[in-house]
Amino acid sequence: MVIRASSVLASPTVAITFGTKKCERSVVGKVSAEGFKASGFLGLSSFAADVKRVAVVDSREAKTSSIVMAQVAATEEATKASGIKVHKLSELSADEVRGLRARPRIDFTSIFETVGPIVENIRSRGDAAVKEYTSKFDRVDLKSVIDKIEDLPDPVLDPEVKAAFDVAYENIKCFHAAQQKNQQLQVETMPGVSCKRVPRAINNVGLYVPGGTAVLPSTTLMLAVPAQIAGCKTVVVATPPRKDGSICPEVLYCAKKSGVTHILKAGGAQAVSAMAWGTETCPKVDKVFGPGNQYVTAAKMLLQNSEAMVSIDMPAGPSEVLVIADKLASPVHVAADLLSQAEHGPDSQVVLVAVGDEVDIAAIQQEVERQCRELPRDTIATSALSHSYIVVAKDMPEACDFSNMYAPEHLIVNVEDAEQWLDSLDNAGSIFMGRWTPESVGDYASGTNHVLPTYGYSRMYGGVSLDSFVKYMTVQSLTADGLQKLGPYVAKMAEVEGLDAHKRAVTLRLRDISASVLYQVVPWRTSSLAQV
Repeated sequence: MVIRASSVLASPTVAITFGTKKCERSVVGKVSAEGFKASGFLGLSSFAADVKRVAVVDSREAKTSSIVMAQVAATEEATKASGIKVHKLSELSADEVRGLRARPRIDFTSIFETVGPIVENIRSRGDAAVKEYTSKFDRVDLKSVIDKIEDLPDPVLDPEVKAAFDVAYENIKCFHAAQQKNQQLQVETMPGVSCKRVPRAINNVGLYVPGGTAVLPSTTLMLAVPAQIAGCKTVVVATPPRKDGSICPEVLYCAKKSGVTHILKAGGAQAVSAMAWGTETCPKVDKVFGPGNQYVTAAKMLLQNSEAMVSIDMPAGPSEVLVIADKLASPVHVAADLLSQAEHGPDSQVVLVAVGDEVDIAAIQQEVERQCRELPRDTIATSALSHSYIVVAKDMPEACDFSNMYAPEHLIVNVEDAEQWLDSLDNAGSIFMGRWTPESVGDYASGTNHVLPTYGYSRMYGGVSLDSFVKYMTVQSLTADGLQKLGPYVAKMAEVEGLDAHKRAVTLRLRDISASVLYQVVPWRTSSLAQV
């Protein structure tokens, strides 16, 4: 919003611009002007315009001017307090808009230099190296690296805590079990040519459950429940031990309930490496799942391209959320949603897309600052907010376009009739629709999975699902009639590609089919000739 004086109109005019819309009103009366500068509107460091203060006799114009300047001042002050920069999409170049999709930079070159030796040391020294790194990084001296889940006593939990995880388990199981209906298919592509796709569980999987700045037993459910439904035979959960060498009781409860077979009492790159290579006591897995810090991510990336012959669920980075909010969205709710991801880690990023100029950004910023002060992890959240930002979109189509470009891990659509915009959203790990759907429900117990692509990877990856724990085999079977119909085309394509053995694998069969048909048609001639 900009207030300026028109210097070319016959009568003095106040022109007020909202985004790209402008309305002008003539002012009758005496006008005197003095220069002043409005700067820093909505936190934009690039916004600074010299304007003329118009002293207007009409009291209505004076009131409008004072309201506008008050809004500018309030937003400017709130921006300083919350630390969140604000950008207006209509005032940015295409390159500047694209630049906003950049996340806090992770220097993987230096991280790989740290993680690489850990990966190789675990490979060569096994359990001994795992114990050394656990002692070094977690300050815990382990007697054993692996516990079989069946050997561990059932943990004792507060009844309310147990009930909460039981509800989450049932909802996650319900949602992921429903995905089985779409797994197997069979199609006859042409007469006599049958094609199938059949699922098989990945037998051995490793599940990483973080336990650094926050222990996440919910991640145990998110990973172990679909593994249980898929039918994985060996399920290893890796999680950092507590100071006495034991496992967090909530993690253990969820692991037992979800069919986990082994607990690896280690975290970080050393835990991922132990599962990928296998050690004297830790089973080797075929696929590693789970979120983690930059060292965990680096280990996963290194190992999937190594001789360990292991795959990973997806690349991942720090947690993030993008919130689309209209003028009716509660500033309290919006601020809470932003902080729910900011508290994950200092390298997390949160983004607010305000739809229209009527969104009270100052109120949201003030709520962010107020609520942040009340958080136990306020220092972490404040650090995350320092590289987060707000953008102002002119309307919902522009907001959706920006969200698709950013490709967030979590996307909250806090607008009226949110569901109508689902078809316009293409890139997000998980979407939370409407006023009453905080991201927290997906993190814990709605039933969807919270292990999601971050750092813009939702452009090409989806979150963990039942399919993540399954591999598919395709099966085809042809009858003789089917090969007669399809074979000539296959033989011609093989001929075009110069692969004669491929061609002969078809044509020799076709020759035998023809000979068999001929014999069945005229067997009497063969018999008569024998008698002669």
